[in-house]
Amino acid sequence: MTESEFLQLSDAIFDQIEAAIDDHDLDADTLRQGNVLEIEFDSGEKVIVNRHASNQEMWIAAKSGGYHFSRQGEAWIASRDGSEFFSTLADAIRAGSGEDFSFDL
Repeated sequence: MTESEFLQLSDAIFDQIEAAIDDHDLDADTLRQGNVLEIEFDSGEKVIVNRHASNQEMWIAAKSGGYHFSRQGEAWIASRDGSEFFSTLADAIRAGSGEDFSFDL
């Protein structure tokens, strides 16, 4: 995948995350700055999603830990434990918000 294709794909992922948070009406604010999408909950807890263009990876930083995901077929899979990006992110959002949350893929 070219860098341009990665940036387009990761922009779409950021859009999907923001839309899902809005659709679930969570008490959370999102802030997108460059390669970083910050999700802050009313509790003050944050989840950070970062795209790393040089490695073509998506990263999640949450209270539960840090995760690096690379594209494998149509999915983003963690190098550390084989978990899937949206599943891991949904877990982090549920933990941060204290509310039920999932991505409708």
